[in-house]
Amino acid sequence: MDAEMKSLIERHRLEPHPEGGWYREVYRSSLHVESSRVAAMRPAMTHIYFLLGRGECSRFHRVAHDELWHFYAGAPLNIYMLDGNAVTTSTLGPTTEPMALVRAGVYQAAETTGAYTLVGCSVAPGFDFADFTFLADSPAALAAVKGHAEEYMHLV
Repeated sequence: MDAEMKSLIERHRLEPHPEGGWYREVYRSSLHVESSRVAAMRPAMTHIYFLLGRGECSRFHRVAHDELWHFYAGAPLNIYMLDGNAVTTSTLGPTTEPMALVRAGVYQAAETTGAYTLVGCSVAPGFDFADFTFLADSPAALAAVKGHAEEYMHLV
């Protein structure tokens, strides 16, 4: 593990994330709103720090609401979005875009292009693990990747 990455984990008190990488929730709104997508109340917004190191990835998953990714430090980060059979890529970094949007319900995955990348992820209405699913748990979506995007199978 890169020394700077280890320092970031300690400084920001990050823990392993189920999708891969390291995270800590740093904001959960006290305001709650009704989410029509999940027919339940959710915080208006949540925000996490998220860190990926070389060889780690955020496995393909989706959340029920829009997610904004914000670049903070390290190497550029590739975010892959699977919508139907098409995979698109957004790159966040110091010399590229500092922010990317993943629309609600779109499968997403990410990996760093260097030793590490530190980003922030904001979800509105706020994130809840009840609204989180892995691509590997959806046979139809998994078949779309296998049939059209074999180069992304390491992110499943």
